[in-house]
Order: sequence, then structure tokens, then C-alpha cells
Amino acid sequence: MSSATTTATTTISTVGPPSRRNTELALLVFAVVIPCFAYANVGLALSDEMPSGMLGYGVGLGLLAGVGHLVVRKFAPYADPLLLPLATLLNGLGLVLIWRLDQSERLARTAKFQGFTFQASAPNQLLFSAIAIALFVAVLVFLKDHRILQRYTYISMVVALILLVAPIFFPGKNGAKIWIVIPGLGSIQPGEFAKIILAVFFAGYLMVKRDALALASRRFMGLYLPRGRDLGPIIVVWVLSLLILVFETDLGTSLLFFGMFVVMLYVATERTSWIVFGLLMSAGGAAVVGTFEPHVHVRVMAWLHPFDVFTTGQGTEQIAQSLFAFGSGGVFGTGWGQGHSDLISFAANSDFIFATVGEELGLAGTMAMLLVYGLIVERGVRTALAARDPFGKLLAVGLSAAFAIQVFVVAGGVMGLIPMTGMTMPFLAQGGSSVIANWALIAILMKISDTARRPAPAPAPSPDAEMTQVVRP
Repeated sequence: MSSATTTATTTISTVGPPSRRNTELALLVFAVVIPCFAYANVGLALSDEMPSGMLGYGVGLGLLAGVGHLVVRKFAPYADPLLLPLATLLNGLGLVLIWRLDQSERLARTAKFQGFTFQASAPNQLLFSAIAIALFVAVLVFLKDHRILQRYTYISMVVALILLVAPIFFPGKNGAKIWIVIPGLGSIQPGEFAKIILAVFFAGYLMVKRDALALASRRFMGLYLPRGRDLGPIIVVWVLSLLILVFETDLGTSLLFFGMFVVMLYVATERTSWIVFGLLMSAGGAAVVGTFEPHVHVRVMAWLHPFDVFTTGQGTEQIAQSLFAFGSGGVFGTGWGQGHSDLISFAANSDFIFATVGEELGLAGTMAMLLVYGLIVERGVRTALAARDPFGKLLAVGLSAAFAIQVFVVAGGVMGLIPMTGMTMPFLAQGGSSVIANWALIAILMKISDTARRPAPAPAPSPDAEMTQVVRP
């Protein structure tokens, strides 16, 4: 009695992961519906009736999300399915928070008392969101491959330095020189765009120099010390960040600039010593500048003694009002539209908008919002791990680190964990430069993830190949 066994040869499959575009579309529906419910909640809380602009807001946000989704489906079909819905959700909730503060009569009275006309910020923010989606679309359409950016490593360095230095030549606002004023168009915050351009430069530079920077000359207290000549890059970046801090009194951009470089340096070299050097140098620089630079010193004192303004009459009460807002929010918050964070005055919809989240949504809402931010960072890091080229890995890590550091310094400042930096909460706060730059950041991350998840092309058929079946008795 005999039997036959059939064995088949195996081939390498070119079938990649599913595109997940339908998953993205389903999540986008929730990302649009949730802000619409929040908008309705605010209107009912303020006037016991639905807001008159709710239909237009819902349709507008839905159209922006739909356009973004269609472009992703066409030009980045294998991109990460969570980044676009998460950014849309934050952008939509930010518009609701800004509109809620626009309805405050207290802010209008304060503006009139201070001698300027109060203007609603939500319409402009919606316009900037549309411009941001247009830039998002442009990046996806015209950036065929993220590796093209590597060609412009040193050009990006020059452009970033120009953007960082330019505000010095314009008048400052509220003690800081971080804006470029364009007549007829308003002001632009170039540091928001510089973080993306600097990430391109750091990724290109570290990809070439990482082997030299990873070399260690000696070991001290468990740390591998880099060679003296290899300390040059980190010292140069440290000095530049201090110069920005001194001449522009911009604590936020300095922390973002230096922190992003140290994170990318650690990822490129896998040397813990760079992290230690970076922390020591940032702490030393901040201590020196915080002691001798008046504007930074005032912010440090306001952080250390936030309630002294009520006893001495000196300083600003914004941090104290922010802490009061978080305290009155409790665990579940006062509810949409029922807080008093407008007491923070003109910075309520920009620097301190996260205090409105803490008061009206409470600890639960604050943690949920931070979780959304954390998911964006996590998807960015996952993109870096999946990237097949070192430049893409470093660029994704740099952009994710920049985003994470910005969220940390803003949320930490509003909560009183660190001194205020003057930066804006990504997607939530009022600010055209911020929302436009962060949508561009999301677009680049999606382009990298599309390249990383795209299946390999099928091998060319060989004319000599034959399909055979091996039969063994």
C-alpha cells in the first residue's frame, strides 16, 4: 500500500498590512460628532438653546475632515489610520473651547477697560484650520517621498536659523519677541515652523555623524563619555538655545529646540550619556538665564510664588487663576460653558486654554485630552520604529519629540509644574501659526508611515521560472 505526499514550494508574499482607510473614516465620524455635541452643550449651558452656528460648524468641520481623508486615501493609502482622526478631534474641540470663551462678557468688559476692541477668535481660528488642512493636503500631494527632504539638510538649517532670529528685529509682545509682524496680515510665530525644519536638519545631520557621535573615549561613573571634539554639536545647539532665550526671552522655543536635539541625538547614538549631558546643560542654562534675565526671572518667581500677587500686588495673577480653575473643576468638571476660566483674561484662549479644559471637564477630561496627545506621540514613535530608512526613523522621532515636548511645557506651565513658556497648546489654543504648523507635522508623519507600511513591490517574473509540483512516493 503506497501513499503520495504532495509538498508545495513557498514564495515571499508581497501582500502588506491592510490600508485601514475605512477604519480611519469611521474614527473621523466620531472625531466630528464629539465636538458637535460639545458645541451644543456649550450653547445650552450659556443660553438654554442650541447655538445658531452649529449646523455650519458641523458641516465645515466634516468637510475639512472629509477632504483630508480623501487625499490620504489617494496619496497615502497605507498611512497610520489614527493620526488624522486624533488631530481632527483636537482641532474641533479647540474651536469649541475658543468659541466658548468668545461668548464671555467678562472678557469683552476687560478688553474695553484696557482700551482695545474685543474680537471673537473662533472665526479666525476656523479660517486658519482650513488653511492648515490645505497645507496638509499639499504636503501629502507634493511630497512624493520623505527622503527627498534629506537633500536639503543644510538649507533647512539656514532657513530655521533665519526663522529663529527674525523676531529679534520686531517689537515684542508681553515681554517676549517671538512674533513677526506683517502689515495687513497680522503676526506670525516662526518658531512653530522652525521646529519642523530643525527636525529635518537634525535628522539629516545625525544620520551622517551618528557613528562619530557614538564613539566613547572613557567611562566615568557608569557613563560613556564622548570624545571632546564630538561635544561640539551639542554645545553649539546649547549656546544657540541660550541666545534665543536671552535675546527673545522665549523660554518655550529654547526648551523645545534643545530638547528635540538631545532626544534625536540619543536615538541616533544610543548613548545615555548624551541625555545626562543634555539635562545638566539645560538645567544650568535655565538657572543662569532665569537669574539674570528679568522677564524669565518674573516668570520663575510667578511659578514659585503664584499667590503673592494677592498680598503684594506685584506680578501676574494668571497662574493663580489657572490653579483655581483646575481646583474648582474637581474630578468631573463644572460642565461645558459653566466655568470661570475667562478670569485669566486675554491669555484664556491661548496660553491658558488648557485651564478651561481642567475646570469644565475636570480631571477626567484633562486626562482624556492628555491621552489623545499621548496617542499622537505614540503613533509617531511607532512610525519611527516601522520606517525602513534611518533618515525617516530620525525625522519621525524628532517630530514626535517636538510635539511631546510642546505639550509638556504648555500643560506643565498651566498646571504650575514648571514656569510658563508662552507657547500654545497644539490644536487647542488660538493661534494660526500653531495650527498650520502642527497639521504640516501630522502630514509628514503620515507620509513616513505610508512609506513604512506600504507593501514591497512584486518581484519581476523570471522567464525561466516554472511552476512545478513535487510528488514523492
